[in-house]
Amino acid sequence: MSSFKRVLILGTGPTSIQLALNFKKQFNCYVGIVGRKSARSENFFTAIKESNGLVHVNVQNEKHKNMQGTCIIDQVYEGYETIEGNWDTVILSVTTDAYIEVLKQIEANILNQVKCMILISPTFGSNNLINNYMTNFNTNLEIISFSTYCGDTRFIQGKPSDNVLTTGVKKKIYLGSTHYPSDNVNKLSKMYEQLGIDIETMVSPIEAETRNISLYVHPPLFMNNFSLNEIFENNDNRKYVYKIYPEGPINQYLIRNMLAQWKEIMNILSHINIEGINLLKFMVDDNYPLKPESLSRDDIDDFNHLDTIHQEYLLYIRYTSLLIDPFSQPDKEGKYFDFSAVPFRKLFINKEGYLDIPRMPKEDYYRLKIIQGIARYLNLNCPTIDKFIKIYESKIEEFSQSHKGELLSKAFIVQNFEEDLNMICSEIGKSLERNMLK
Repeated sequence: MSSFKRVLILGTGPTSIQLALNFKKQFNCYVGIVGRKSARSENFFTAIKESNGLVHVNVQNEKHKNMQGTCIIDQVYEGYETIEGNWDTVILSVTTDAYIEVLKQIEANILNQVKCMILISPTFGSNNLINNYMTNFNTNLEIISFSTYCGDTRFIQGKPSDNVLTTGVKKKIYLGSTHYPSDNVNKLSKMYEQLGIDIETMVSPIEAETRNISLYVHPPLFMNNFSLNEIFENNDNRKYVYKIYPEGPINQYLIRNMLAQWKEIMNILSHINIEGINLLKFMVDDNYPLKPESLSRDDIDDFNHLDTIHQEYLLYIRYTSLLIDPFSQPDKEGKYFDFSAVPFRKLFINKEGYLDIPRMPKEDYYRLKIIQGIARYLNLNCPTIDKFIKIYESKIEEFSQSHKGELLSKAFIVQNFEEDLNMICSEIGKSLERNMLK
């Protein structure tokens, strides 16, 4: 029996509209969207109401035309506490640090009836978190984790509306379920394959969650003094995330930290019986390809077995090779598309009127604190991760002290995410005990 007859999407971001269309086209299901009441979501709810639930998805690239179209949102709720009816599937399309906060606002009788929960863009440990929390309501619930959202979707005109644009689509996504094998996973795989996306099913959801490139590259790229100064200060000279120093943060020390952090995460995976990844292969084969003239196949495949200085050298080559898009067409002057010219986003005033920190590094802070907490639970050292967190927390504390009396969002508060960590580590402990009994 399909779990995709009545699908409720949590969150009112642009990804929710793309997901609604995907599920409508594939399963012809009844779809609802719910979000919290806020100054930002007000525009979304107003637009949906004025269009009688009709939403539009546009694509930037013709080869992604299977992602475009229109559909009707059958039910819209303003506020999670207002949800009514029976929903067999709930899709979490909110930030990972908000999962429990959102679920706590939903009535128990709604959660009791859910058969399947899908985490669209979780982080390392998110499935364990939801599994632990939902045990209080539903002991036979299937929880499916994707490695990441399938593309890059944004509101047209930049503000919440009923109209979105998908500018990019990932070529491969991993997914894993608490139920293995799973009929729902098979159906989701077929849906994504019809959208032109390769799907690899993992044995466990946490394994899928570790196949997100952001885990490995965002902390070293953003949690350093160069990048944080660019994000937090009013500098006249623009700097870029993926450029080499001094145009950007990438230098030999950043590459060294990136490699060291990857090794710390691989050590954690080893201790919880999860297969690790070849970082360079993951970067090249699953994310952005390179010309073979830049990196040889042997170097990519053998990356895990090389000595440290050789690994650092290859990672540096990878980033310098992507300063331009090697597959773009050069102009008359021989210049290729400036692939690395992604400017840092600055602090901004959010829709509630508070000064806020951009998604990167705000979401990366949560991800990294969770990984640090798991390492400590397993009695493992992670000095590079500790260093990233210390640099970031020092920055937000320093900024808060120097801007007392101003309206600052809670992102400027040092947090421990203790409740989430306790639930995640509890499930990891149960899993380790089961493995010992086998």
